[in-house]
Amino acid sequence: MLELENISFSADGKKILKDINLSIDSGKFIAITGPNGSGKSTLAKIIMGIEKPDSGRILFDGEDITDYSIDQRARMGISFGFQQPVRFKGITVHDLLNLSARKKFSINEACEILSTVGLCANSYVDREVNSSLSGGELKRIEIASVITRNSKLTIFDEPEAGIDLWSFNNLIKVFNNMRNKLEGSIIVISHQERILNIADEIILLTDGAI
Repeated sequence: MLELENISFSADGKKILKDINLSIDSGKFIAITGPNGSGKSTLAKIIMGIEKPDSGRILFDGEDITDYSIDQRARMGISFGFQQPVRFKGITVHDLLNLSARKKFSINEACEILSTVGLCANSYVDREVNSSLSGGELKRIEIASVITRNSKLTIFDEPEAGIDLWSFNNLIKVFNNMRNKLEGSIIVISHQERILNIADEIILLTDGAI
């Protein structure tokens, strides 16, 4: 499904990624790990189109998407969850789910989606996606919005960043649930052993190389 061919990337005169070759099949839960500064988040952003590689090709379902924009990749079925989820003043959780899925969910449907990520749905569906929500709540709401897209490929960049232990325990349950009901593939950038333990494959990135 996803193929990276000889992907290299530099920033500020430093080589961040060095001729990365990687193939990810459909229906896989993949964890990418490695020390800080090894290029993990950069690799995730290159797959999504947030960063552009200096050289190499990215193929998705056999199509060369190297020069495609973020929007084009999203329309093809690639989703991205950030380390720090974005807050949206004036937009409710229900609105966010509708926007993400590009369809209108009823209140009951929205509540059912939120319950899959361990949120007491009635307490959240009409809340604004703003600073009143904790890091763990925002993370799970972001995951719920990604789930509504039913993407072919979903990328999470260090989803455990900035959340407490209780929220992290719930996050593991959410990922376990996603893994068991997997239709598309999931790539998770993480240091956390408990996330690595539920992966089908672990990719170790060190000094910009696999």
